[in-house]
This record gives sequence, structure tokens and C-alpha cells, in this order.
Amino acid sequence: MPVISIEDATALLMTGRVLAGLDLGEKTIGLAISDLSLSFAHPRPVILRKKFTRDAETLLAALKAENVAAAVIGMPLNMDGSEGPRAQATRAFVRNMERLTDLPFIYWDERLSTVAAERSLIEMDMSRKKRDGKIDSAAAAFILQGALDRMRIAGR
Repeated sequence: MPVISIEDATALLMTGRVLAGLDLGEKTIGLAISDLSLSFAHPRPVILRKKFTRDAETLLAALKAENVAAAVIGMPLNMDGSEGPRAQATRAFVRNMERLTDLPFIYWDERLSTVAAERSLIEMDMSRKKRDGKIDSAAAAFILQGALDRMRIAGR
């Protein structure tokens, strides 16, 4: 299935399925899953990146196990809104995933999501070592929570 907008995702979620949030890093893929009420994003363990084929298999298995209807993937735009190499890599990842699954993807502006996630973990008094293992999933939860909040506001 192609890339869709957040507004188009609402129809897919009427079946009791959930949304996933993804933060695509160079070494890991952060993952978060919404609850059934589509109110809260919950971080899941990161997926350590190795090769695309293995990464895709692991990610798709996790998304299937969680009954995911669509995946919101962070689009790392530059501060001026332009797309740089990381945004191009994200688009390439989604293009490659589209060959393997019908699961729709939703691009979400993720500027400063990792910064916000790290601040939250620091506020929880988490050590630097523990933060390193959780930052990408926390960023994925931040991305997903933004999308869930947008859907809730649009539904009013």
C-alpha cells in the first residue's frame, strides 16, 4: 500500500487495530505502539539494524504481532523544512518496505523528537547508559503520540 496521510489512517483503525511509530536510526529502529483507544503511545524494545532484509523481517514480525494497521515513520526534516540525506534514506527505507508489505506508512515531521525524548528520559533521572538503549523507542513514542494527538484533534 502506498504512503498515506494521517487523515486516511482513521478508516484503517476502525477494525480494532493500532498504529505503530517508527524512529529510523542508523544503528537501530525505535518502535512504539498505540493502545486500542488510540490515546497513548507505548515504547517497545529497539530493533538493532543489521541488513535491510533482516531488519524488515524483524520489524514486520513485530508489527504483525501487535496487530498494526499503519506505521507512522519519523521524517527527519532539516530545521528549515527541507529534506537532507537522512530524509532521503527514510524515503528509501519506506520504498523498500512497500515491496515487502501492504502495510501503509505515514510520514511524520520528527524535528526535535529525539531531543524531546532525551529530555523526558533525563527528567526521569535515567542514566546516560540506560538512555542510549531507550532513546530511539522514546523518540518513536514521541512521534506516534504527535500523530495520535493530531487524529484526536481532527476527529472533534
